[in-house]
Amino acid sequence: MVRIPGTQQRLSVTGEPKTPATIDEYIALQPREVQAILRRIRTTIRKAAPDATEAISYRMPSFVLNGHLVYFGAFKNHIGLYPPVRDEALRRETSGYEGEKGNLRFPLDEPIPYELIAKIVKVRVQENNKRLEARRKSRAG
Repeated sequence: MVRIPGTQQRLSVTGEPKTPATIDEYIALQPREVQAILRRIRTTIRKAAPDATEAISYRMPSFVLNGHLVYFGAFKNHIGLYPPVRDEALRRETSGYEGEKGNLRFPLDEPIPYELIAKIVKVRVQENNKRLEARRKSRAG
């Protein structure tokens, strides 16, 4: 393993970044000043979706409940939150954080909007539940 300069992230013997197996491992690989932010985002998501399970997907922390709810990841200057927000009212609230392809970027030099993250997760839980119910109805009908 080789350490990537400026981070706790390590490379495998092939030169690829090591894929963490858990969210704890992911957080531990990040710079110390970002770790507390990631832990609080994780706690925020857990409170907003207490029945969700944790996973690593696309080398990022993810929460799953009737499908993926959200992914989040640390980058050099921001925290990314995925997937894009679909709810129209919520899109207006998140417009100041929109990054490429509608994903959200929370700059590290600004306060992280934890309440907004919780609101996003709760809406995603509702969306996933509606999608599951629609699938059940289409199979039954």
